[in-house]
Amino acid sequence: MATAAPSKESLLKRLDEMRQIPTIPAVLTPLLGYLQQPVEQVEIDKVVELIAQDKSLAAQCLQMANSPLFGRWQKVESIRGAIFGLGINRVSDIAMSCSVLKMLPAENGGIDPVVFWEHSLGCALVCRRFARKINFPDPGKAYLAGLLHDLGIIVNLWALPQEFRGAYQVARQGGVPLLDAELKILGFTHCDSGALLAERWELPPDLVAVVAHHHAPQRSGNHTALVSLVELSDLLCRMTGLNYGYPEKRQVNLLEQPGFAALAEQCPSLKDFDWARLTFEMDSYMDEVHALVRSIYRS
Repeated sequence: MATAAPSKESLLKRLDEMRQIPTIPAVLTPLLGYLQQPVEQVEIDKVVELIAQDKSLAAQCLQMANSPLFGRWQKVESIRGAIFGLGINRVSDIAMSCSVLKMLPAENGGIDPVVFWEHSLGCALVCRRFARKINFPDPGKAYLAGLLHDLGIIVNLWALPQEFRGAYQVARQGGVPLLDAELKILGFTHCDSGALLAERWELPPDLVAVVAHHHAPQRSGNHTALVSLVELSDLLCRMTGLNYGYPEKRQVNLLEQPGFAALAEQCPSLKDFDWARLTFEMDSYMDEVHALVRSIYRS
């Protein structure tokens, strides 16, 4: 006899009862808060001190700072050097990236954690590149939105590892979107569970909207443009090799996606956007994404 899919309410109850649901590293909240100040008020020594409090974070920041993906071609050997070379805003991006890269539990539900983070980091980089090209007002926020959009997969792996394994296997075997398999097996999706974690972390409302609605930006209210940017970037990654470890057996026209028209209203240059060029640029750094995620995840 088949077991009934857990409800969204039962998932919420499991989350409330769990003590192992990942939390943002203690140093990250004061660090990101400090970096929100005007650049002229930020003291480099304070930033160095905060990052140095977490040795793992410091080491991973240096790894990322030395990656061509973040614009560095000369060796950086100190946190201070990374901050001077990259700038405050990019250090904030890197700190967040390093902090979320290792949040998957040991029981991975059948999904390769390296593949998962390749998709997340790839989506973050594509979001930022895409945002700059269409004059989106906040490329840094676009980066964080792309990085965090799949938080719900982490939740499902922590709270429902066996059930999620079944959903992932259905998706992989059928070449269908993970979202569809989750609905079939779990009765809800990583968007639902991710919204719970985003709210628990007290993320800003626009990032909560991204986590909750990146597959349905028309539901995201005042945050449609950012959510739409993530929807399109996520699809582009999944269709061009930065996916969940399997190809989806379908054709996608980005111009027909729900978020395209909404994003075009805020960023008119999207209507003449060169998709082929962005795809070509993705190919140029895809190998670097693979190498970078593997090196950080092994450390």
